[in-house]
Amino acid sequence: MFDRIRYDIRAIRERDPAARNSLEVLLLYSGLHAVIYHRWANFFYRHKMFFTARLISQTSRFLTGIEIHPGATIGKGLFIDHGMGVIIGETTVIGDNCTIYQGVTLGGTGKDKGKRHPTLGNNVMVGSGAKVLGPFTVGDNAKIAAGAVVLDAVEAGATAVGVPARAVVRKGEKPPAQDMDQIHIPDPVSQELCRLRAEIESLKKQINTKENQNENS
Repeated sequence: MFDRIRYDIRAIRERDPAARNSLEVLLLYSGLHAVIYHRWANFFYRHKMFFTARLISQTSRFLTGIEIHPGATIGKGLFIDHGMGVIIGETTVIGDNCTIYQGVTLGGTGKDKGKRHPTLGNNVMVGSGAKVLGPFTVGDNAKIAAGAVVLDAVEAGATAVGVPARAVVRKGEKPPAQDMDQIHIPDPVSQELCRLRAEIESLKKQINTKENQNENS
């Protein structure tokens, strides 16, 4: 338990330039407090003490503004930055060293039982106000842009942008947990238009070549 807390504190200090020391993170970071409360709530949830688990999670929600269902599975090194308004559903699975900003929802759709919330891989970053809804996987090192609404799986190393979100594969970039960049996000629509323009230019050249060949023959 204490080793996990120390790891979480180190992860926050590595990713947040405003964190001055470990004591400040331990005492004053609501995102860390929510994760600590969740680990206790999850313990009781796994031992089928559901009322106690929900009591702890609702107390955490009141104190931190972050709602994590006690049934959610959270890896080590989760950094919930600012955190107000974050909602994490019951069957959500979050891998190691992920970052979640304020206003994020990791939610389900409909009233189905069983797995109905997303699974985040390792080193995933979810930007402010993003909504990830449904029982699919967001791959390792993926990034969800601020305000995106993600309704389908996102492959590893991709960036999901827009409403509904479209995925763009990022090449040669640092993992989101290292760059923490919510602003310089690729535009999938613009990239698709550029690709189509290039194809049109290529087809024009082929047509011109054919016409010249027909004139010369």
